[in-house]
Amino acid sequence: MLLLHKLRPSFTLLSSSSPLSFLSSSSSPRVYSTRSMATVDESSLRKALSDKQSALEAQGNAVRELKSSSAATKPEIDAAIEALNALKLDKSSIERQLQALMSNGEGTVNKEAFRQAVVNTLERRLFYIPSFKIYRGVAGLYDYGPPGCSVKSNVLAFWRQHFVLEENMLEVDCPCVTPEVVLKASGHVEKFTDLMVKDEKTGTCYRADHLLKDFCNEKLQKDLTISSEKAADIKHLLATLDDLSAEELGAKIKEFGIVAPDTKNPLSDPYPFNLMFQTSIGPSGSSTGYMRPETAQGIFVNFRDLYYYNGSKLPFAAAQIGQAFRNEISPRQGLLRVREFTLAEIEHFVDPEDKSHPKYSEVADLEFLMFPRQEQVSGESAKRVRLGDTVSKGIVNNETLAYFIGRVYLFLTRLGIDKERLRFRQHLANEMAHYAADCWDAEIESSYGWIECVGIADRSAYDLRAHSEKSGVQLVAQEKFSEPKEVEKLVIAPVKKELGVAFKGSQKNVVEALEAMKEKEALDMKATLESKGEVEFEVCTLGKTVTIKKNMVNIKKEKKKEHQRVFTPSVIEPSFGIGRIIYCLFEHAFYTRPSKAGDEQLNVFRFPPLVAPIKCTVFPLVQNQKYEEVAKFISKSLTAAGISHRIDITGTSIGKRYARTDELGVPFAITVDSTTSVTLRERDSKDQVRVDVEKAASVVKDVTEGQTTWADVWSTFPHQSSTATDD
Repeated sequence: MLLLHKLRPSFTLLSSSSPLSFLSSSSSPRVYSTRSMATVDESSLRKALSDKQSALEAQGNAVRELKSSSAATKPEIDAAIEALNALKLDKSSIERQLQALMSNGEGTVNKEAFRQAVVNTLERRLFYIPSFKIYRGVAGLYDYGPPGCSVKSNVLAFWRQHFVLEENMLEVDCPCVTPEVVLKASGHVEKFTDLMVKDEKTGTCYRADHLLKDFCNEKLQKDLTISSEKAADIKHLLATLDDLSAEELGAKIKEFGIVAPDTKNPLSDPYPFNLMFQTSIGPSGSSTGYMRPETAQGIFVNFRDLYYYNGSKLPFAAAQIGQAFRNEISPRQGLLRVREFTLAEIEHFVDPEDKSHPKYSEVADLEFLMFPRQEQVSGESAKRVRLGDTVSKGIVNNETLAYFIGRVYLFLTRLGIDKERLRFRQHLANEMAHYAADCWDAEIESSYGWIECVGIADRSAYDLRAHSEKSGVQLVAQEKFSEPKEVEKLVIAPVKKELGVAFKGSQKNVVEALEAMKEKEALDMKATLESKGEVEFEVCTLGKTVTIKKNMVNIKKEKKKEHQRVFTPSVIEPSFGIGRIIYCLFEHAFYTRPSKAGDEQLNVFRFPPLVAPIKCTVFPLVQNQKYEEVAKFISKSLTAAGISHRIDITGTSIGKRYARTDELGVPFAITVDSTTSVTLRERDSKDQVRVDVEKAASVVKDVTEGQTTWADVWSTFPHQSSTATDD
């Protein structure tokens, strides 16, 4: 159930002061550094600017008075003008400092230029492109090309290995079309909405919160005249945007005078728009369905069968990879907010009374950036902490939730996500679903800011209970006792004869509502009946309140011996937005370096071999039949070893062929320049070694699969000069 709340973009500093210097980094793909400036710096700058403006206005008035006074001397006027000019220079200096702070040390040009460089490369090399491009495309829909499909396939294969195989999960594959009754039970039909506004003249639709968020961010970054108090108010509004009702959101849009971005026309009041694609099942059209907005519900409705398949034992986890669909009002930010996307979701079912995890100790000592709600509320930044400490201090709710947070961290960093630009942010109170025990998002920093890519939530028992109540099928687990236990149980016994007389045809609804009462509600009813003789009781299925009298129901606690405990399991849910992870990986892996001649910048994707679309390329140095035969032999050996590769026999120079494959992120290249041994080159260091033809495929296989490292290869085989073959 990932991504039900809004993106919260924020930016951090570029490490270089040159507007486009990120395009020439030859040593590292990292573009952004995670430096931050305290809010007090911005506040003091805004106050200083306000004070300087007041002083400037006062000095300007003084100059005008001197000029209009016959008693003023020229030296007095010149001195006053000099003071005025000094104040102007001071004001300009403060404005530059504030502008630098608000743009985090570099203007929006840098972020946009970097992003455009990445996107241009991705589209040119066919990692992904807009869908239906020849028909001008459809917003929020994208096609993955050959290298993009390979990266996605590799990410999903590692996801299966890292989670499904490692944790012995039960994988399922459920339909994308979901009957309406299922999504009514889960709450999606009623609540899966965003607030939308329309251009009152053209009818163009916009997401209301996006318009307000964009306005506030632009105001903070570009309007240097607002006071520190006003800036604080705007930041508070951004932080609480998800809490605003339709009426409050509409009032803010009117207060700020926000209009349609394209036409400047007035906007309608916000109203909810359900994000699900509706369809009908069958030719009659009488059975309503929806394209699923997530993959989780297919697991929940199959819980009883999965529990039986697992030998009726807890804990266990089920997993699913599949397409999900959301009819976004205004898709933007490329692969980050789309209408069809791939989710990989896990539902780990656990006893609510025991949320320990047997493998928790394997991740407890991990240290990484965590952003608990307390730090968010107090205006602090994320800090590197030991995961085990967050559990012992009660920051993370339980061991199982922490275990999956740790496993998600290992998964993302193994893919190639920069550790310094990955944090786990705890949901604030206003973000938490009422039934959730705790929830954390794995957020990855990109040029768009901090992007939620994985949600890890303790959803308690909400989902199974909701489907149990709607379907009438009990989705429960049992714990058998070695010896019978005496327990005190609440017994609710409706007196059907009295209820039948009082409610006639509605008797069944009232009986079911009484029997479904929670313990506290039932005990409160018992106390009221004993003191007053009757109580008002809401029957949801009737849509009204009825009067229950003392003779209509018996409520008491009885001691019974039980041989087993029946309960509804809680669920820990890690939910992965695969497209978002992949896009952030593209940005984290991208950098440029100068060509050997120094006359151009070459694009490089520093993909780990784990996710690289092609693991190795094979280049005959020249078009020579003997070299081509060796290349074919190595190709067959790589195929037998299961290593994806490509032979390039084009007549272009080796340097240009290296550059082409570097741009695809290929980690290794084999240059056939002899019939007995070949040159093996590593992409990022550009180091080269000599390897016997017969060993070439096995060396690439070992280093690609992590059985050895490039450092080991470098120390084992003779070094090859790069002057003759490299770019």
